[in-house]
Amino acid sequence: MQLLLRWAVSAIALYLTVLLAQHFRLGMWLAPGVAGVVASVIAVAALGIVNAVIRPIVQLLAMPLTCITFGLFSFVINALMFWLVGILVPGFHVKGFVAPLFGSIVMGLISGILNHLLISDREKQRA
Repeated sequence: MQLLLRWAVSAIALYLTVLLAQHFRLGMWLAPGVAGVVASVIAVAALGIVNAVIRPIVQLLAMPLTCITFGLFSFVINALMFWLVGILVPGFHVKGFVAPLFGSIVMGLISGILNHLLISDREKQRA
């Protein structure tokens, strides 16, 4: 149950992030209507898979650069993973470099806030 709730929260966070990016005209959008909602759910699943499989490999290869930049290169790695999902998922588009950087940061913030507000302390202790 908690996994489905977190997935729904992440999909909502992605949807809100895209709306915010569209407001600032950063080059990120979802398909209109129900297709956009479906694309956001699929994009969250793809983001989870990309972060579980590809991101650790990229982090390992980029570790010297991440150390030199005192960890700031991890923002670039997150943006690359966000951009990759934008390529893989139909109905979810990310252009340029600023859009995925903005998207990865803002989605992390919105998702963290929503998870904190919606998931009870009892469910957090079970995990």
